Amino acid sequence: MGQRHWRAIAEATGDLDAVRPGLADIVAAELDHLDTYWPDDLPAHVIHADLFPDNVLMLDQRVTGLIDFYFAATDFRAYDVAVTHASWTFSADGARCDRARAKALMAGYASEISLTEAEQAALPILARGAALRFLLTRAYDWVNTPADALVTRKDPSPFLERLRRYQAADAASLFATA
Repeated sequence: MGQRHWRAIAEATGDLDAVRPGLADIVAAELDHLDTYWPDDLPAHVIHADLFPDNVLMLDQRVTGLIDFYFAATDFRAYDVAVTHASWTFSADGARCDRARAKALMAGYASEISLTEAEQAALPILARGAALRFLLTRAYDWVNTPADALVTRKDPSPFLERLRRYQAADAASLFATA
């Protein structure tokens, strides 16, 4: 589900405008932007790539386990940070980033692993990619999951809102540690 797969997911989805009018044009423009600006020289490691709150097991305030390694891969470690940022720091509707939570996430990560200057600088573009990736996979499921399937489709719209926030001129400020 890395960047090289996103155009194929968009094409396989079918009518993106059935999800939300104008979504096909938004996705096409973002795919072009990411193709142009996606980094190719950041440190890569094994990453989870789907570290949403529902994939973290907690007991009181302590992490006791991680689950759902289906999308684990070797990719940019900063991309994993961007996925985690997109999934943990926004309101459920994607309209608002909780800056205190974002700072805590970034400070906590930095206390264990320091991002390079290049990784830190790449976070806004990586976060745009993370938002697009989940927008696309949720849109695919929205369009292609049969009505009688035993799964609950997830609305892709909150990830469109996150994408818009990450596209803003001040997006880098969302990744501040202090």
